[in-house]
Amino acid sequence: MSRIWLLIAAVLTLAACGSRTASVAPPSPPIGQPVQPGETAASLAQARARLITHPKFGDSDPHPWKGRTPWSYPIHGIDVSRWQGDINWRRAKAAGISFAYLKATEGGDLADPKFRDHWRGARQAGVKRGAYHYFYFCRPAAEQARWFIRHVPRDSAALPHVLDMEWTPHSRTCTKRPSGSKVRAEADRFLDILEAHYGRRPVLYTTVDFYRDTGIGRLKGTEFWLRSVADHPHVTYPGALWRFWQYTGTGRVPGIDGNVDLNVFGGGPERWLRWSGQI
Repeated sequence: MSRIWLLIAAVLTLAACGSRTASVAPPSPPIGQPVQPGETAASLAQARARLITHPKFGDSDPHPWKGRTPWSYPIHGIDVSRWQGDINWRRAKAAGISFAYLKATEGGDLADPKFRDHWRGARQAGVKRGAYHYFYFCRPAAEQARWFIRHVPRDSAALPHVLDMEWTPHSRTCTKRPSGSKVRAEADRFLDILEAHYGRRPVLYTTVDFYRDTGIGRLKGTEFWLRSVADHPHVTYPGALWRFWQYTGTGRVPGIDGNVDLNVFGGGPERWLRWSGQI
C-alpha cells in the first residue's frame, strides 16, 4: 500500500514540474518569420505610413538642377532660427517636413529667442527635431559647449544635435580664421562634450569653402551636414560622406512666412526611421 502511494506521489510531482516548465517557456516564432527584438514588420509599416516622402517645395530663387535632384531623396526637412518667426508646425509637417533643426545658441552669450517656442511646437506637431549651435571663433569650444548645454534640454527623442562651423567674414565682433588644425581640435572638443552629455555624437554642418580650407572632413567618427546650393554634394565635396544635404536657402514651405533652408536626409525611409530612433 505504501509503495502505491509513493508511485502516485512521484507521478504528481513530475506533472507539476512539467506544468511549471511549460508556463515559463517562450513561445516559438512562426516558421519562416525572423525575430527582431523590439521591432516587428507591422511597426515598421506603421512608421513608414506616417511619413510623407518625396515632397517638392517651392523656391523663391530656384536652381536648374542637373543630374540627381534634391527631390529625388525621400526625406526632407528644414533648419530655422528667430528669423522664421512663428511657425505653423502642423502645416509644415502635413506638407512633407520630416525633421527640423532649430537654432539654440551662438558663441558663449547668445541664445535664439525663438528656440523654446520652436522646440515645443515641433514636438507637439510630431516633427523630429534637434538643436544647433553656431560656432564663434573668438571663444573656447568648451565654453561654447557649456552654453549650449545650458539652453538645450536632454531629450531621448531628439535628433543628434548639430555644430555649425563656417567662416564669418561679415561678423561685427570676430572675423578670425584659425588654422585647420586649430579648427579641427576645437570642433572635436565641442563634439566630445556634447556627446558625453546627450549620449549621441553631434552632426557637423559646414560649407564648401570651410570644408576645403580647414580639412574638417578628417574628423573621425563624425557625420556631416553639407551645404551645396548649386550642385550635388558629390560634385562640390568630392569623396565626402554626408548625412544631410542643405540644397537651398530660399525654400518656401507651407506654415512658414518667407524663405527657409531646405535639406534632405541621405538615405531611404527605413534608414531614416532607424537613424532618427523611430524604430
